[in-house]
Amino acid sequence: MRYIDYMQLNPFQKFGYNFVNFFKKLPGNIARFFKFIGHAIVRFFVGIGKGLAGYGKRFVKGDIFVKLSYLVFGVSNMVRGQIIKGLIFLFSEVAYILFMINFGWGYISKINVTGTGVVNGETVSYPHSLGYEAMRQTFTPDGFPETVYVDNSMLILLYSVLTIIITVVFLAVYIANTKSAFKVYEAKKNGEKIMGFREEIKSFFDEKFHITLMSLPCLLIGCFTVLPLIFMILIAFTTYDKSHLPPGTLFQWAGLKNFGELVNFVGGDVKARTFLSLAEWTVIWAIFATFSNYILGMVVALMINKKGIKLKALWRTLFVVVVAVPQFVSLLLMAQILAENGGALNQLIEMITGNHTPIKFLNGTPLAARITVIIVNIWVGIPYTILITSGILMNIPADLYESATIDGAGPVKSFTKITLPYMLFVTTPYLITSFIGNINNFNVIYLLSGGGPSNPDAYNAGHTDILVTWLFNLTMGEKQDYKLAAAIGILVFIVCATLSLITFNMTKSAKDEEAFS
Repeated sequence: MRYIDYMQLNPFQKFGYNFVNFFKKLPGNIARFFKFIGHAIVRFFVGIGKGLAGYGKRFVKGDIFVKLSYLVFGVSNMVRGQIIKGLIFLFSEVAYILFMINFGWGYISKINVTGTGVVNGETVSYPHSLGYEAMRQTFTPDGFPETVYVDNSMLILLYSVLTIIITVVFLAVYIANTKSAFKVYEAKKNGEKIMGFREEIKSFFDEKFHITLMSLPCLLIGCFTVLPLIFMILIAFTTYDKSHLPPGTLFQWAGLKNFGELVNFVGGDVKARTFLSLAEWTVIWAIFATFSNYILGMVVALMINKKGIKLKALWRTLFVVVVAVPQFVSLLLMAQILAENGGALNQLIEMITGNHTPIKFLNGTPLAARITVIIVNIWVGIPYTILITSGILMNIPADLYESATIDGAGPVKSFTKITLPYMLFVTTPYLITSFIGNINNFNVIYLLSGGGPSNPDAYNAGHTDILVTWLFNLTMGEKQDYKLAAAIGILVFIVCATLSLITFNMTKSAKDEEAFS
């Protein structure tokens, strides 16, 4: 095999070598990624197995009060002097039972049933639906017809997910109850002092203070992140769309049908064609939007920090002011400037050239609109990169540049040999988050071009739409195709998460966190 001296390669050869090497290592890194996922799943189930083993051992070794605590929470604690703690366990059990009787079970029982409803005088069957009846036609005492809504599939699904989450929390409390019951039993048997309620409360502000601090954030994450996320995932496996809007109509479980429509490339489904074309443009958009801002922002930051440049504080302040302006204001302003009719830029061109035919920057050809969107994103995004890179650039030792100058290196070679490697080492996590952020960059596309120009061959999408704006159009537009939008959201999340983990673990900043060389 021919030996390649990497240090003797020029920047373009290095780029080619790294590019080829990246794809050579990619299959192995993907395999290691899925191997890691497999090991995590195995460890999860092993942990569950160990937990069940401990659960059984506590029951066998405990006395009658420990065993009774498996049915009636808190008995062992109350018998051994922890009255308040035992009552808290007992209250949680009673509260859960009342919750399930009066609320939870009523929704869980309707999550997968076959029901019927009467629509316009006709009986309609709803197999595997969320609820029994969509609507029924009745009459008021005066003889006027009225529609009575019976079940709401969306609420049934939402409250069922809530019930499942509360049940998981209850099971955690149940396990904590059994552990506490056995712990106080052993302490009593060994003659040890049993901690009182006040002492336990004090411990939550001392050695267990981290639990106290994390309780509220975990509760809020569960309510406003986990619950909506699980709900959205389940929506992707239903028929929830414009023709199945609750409470007027039930929606049913659809299995993998929605995902099948998105990947039905052989059958030529319009949804699959739209998904493929938008996925290609989304990746192209993310690459240009990320690396153009990164490289150009770094170059401008170098120019500002270069020795001999006057009024450095002024230039930095101007870029800070640009960042301080809300992005949506800048984008709406640019949309007006680039407008075909009455846009400031078209009027200026007309004054200079005398050409009365306006240039269609955003609603002309697809290529022109996409180039315009990328250029405007550069104008909006460069100030952020300048602020991020300026501090890092000032931390690069000046001795490196002086040594490079003595060795005869020019500005370009210094940039490729010193500045760029150092910046990539430090800012790789930022690059990854920026790339993922641009995949989901809703503001620039929606506020600037609105997804236009229109594409009649696509399924409710324009030529500059990316996946996230297409998702928005499907939910908020005329289609109201919530099920397909949820499926798109899941696929985008899987791709983004996988790419982020694989790419980051292939970088030097992840493999060598201690030093830069």
